[in-house]
Amino acid sequence: MAHEQTGKFRAGLFVPLCLAAAAPFALIEAGRPAPEMGEPIAPVTDAGPADQARIALGELLFNDPRLSHGDALACSSCHRLDLSGDDGQARSVAASGERLDFNAPTVFNAALDFRLNWRGNFRSFEEQNEAALLDQRLMNTSWDELLAKLRADPDYSQRFAGAYSAAPGRTDVLDALAAFQRSLITPDAPFDRYLKGERDAITRDEEHGYRLFKAYGCIACHQGVNVGGNLFQKFGIFQDPFAGQKTVTTADLGRFAITGVEADRHVFRVPSLRNVAVTAPYFHDGRTASLADAVRIMARNQLGRELDWRDVNLIVQFLGTLTGRYRGKPLTSAADHPQQ
Repeated sequence: MAHEQTGKFRAGLFVPLCLAAAAPFALIEAGRPAPEMGEPIAPVTDAGPADQARIALGELLFNDPRLSHGDALACSSCHRLDLSGDDGQARSVAASGERLDFNAPTVFNAALDFRLNWRGNFRSFEEQNEAALLDQRLMNTSWDELLAKLRADPDYSQRFAGAYSAAPGRTDVLDALAAFQRSLITPDAPFDRYLKGERDAITRDEEHGYRLFKAYGCIACHQGVNVGGNLFQKFGIFQDPFAGQKTVTTADLGRFAITGVEADRHVFRVPSLRNVAVTAPYFHDGRTASLADAVRIMARNQLGRELDWRDVNLIVQFLGTLTGRYRGKPLTSAADHPQQ
């Protein structure tokens, strides 16, 4: 939940694919060995045991526009679970009708990131959610307004009594929302099954794309269970991605806009690549809806490499294997629902 007017999370498809640049890896066609030991990416596992009553309550709150002033927006307005946890737009629309500063991030697997929002200025869902609820450009509510609505609803009163033994209150609202968000994990991607030893879970071309992903150096910033999300990096190592823009916005400044430290200029939290094939558009400003273009942009700016289209296509095929499942079904994108 939340955009980065309060802080918001997501700055460039791979912000960034990172520094190390090696020669491309030539796939050995003779046989398909099992995945190497000590791979830099780990499979996603299920969220594990949790308080189901609190998760169910959090899901209701997440989808309820009454959490906003004038019942204008729900958390799910920008983070639609049927659209892979974002809204498919370059930048979401505020309650006022204006465009927000940042591209909406997917909420799926956000619990696996070390910080939240594009600029990484929140460390917990509770902190981030409260900021979003009170932000005038987002939910624009107050605790007095929000709690009055919940307490007037007999169903909510009953659910809070069952889950927290209390009437709806600030701490418990934030806890329930966070419990639901932490449950939004997408295991069982084809690449996860491959890592677990199911060699045929991905194709030869997808496997080749993974080897290229490692060989070019993408893996330097996109590794671990969330294939990113665990460090900060500057967007624009070898080339300036903001060159030629008429205006460099406050959003473009990255963490510098928060810290004022020159070393933080254009620095963002590296986003996860989990489900990246179904969460276009990409980058903090949604500058491209093409995953292939995003790969080329990141290779140029972060690695100092111009990739040919064959290698780009192979890497894109690999990235498609990172699409997981939620409640037993693969995630889908806005492109899969053109009428919405």
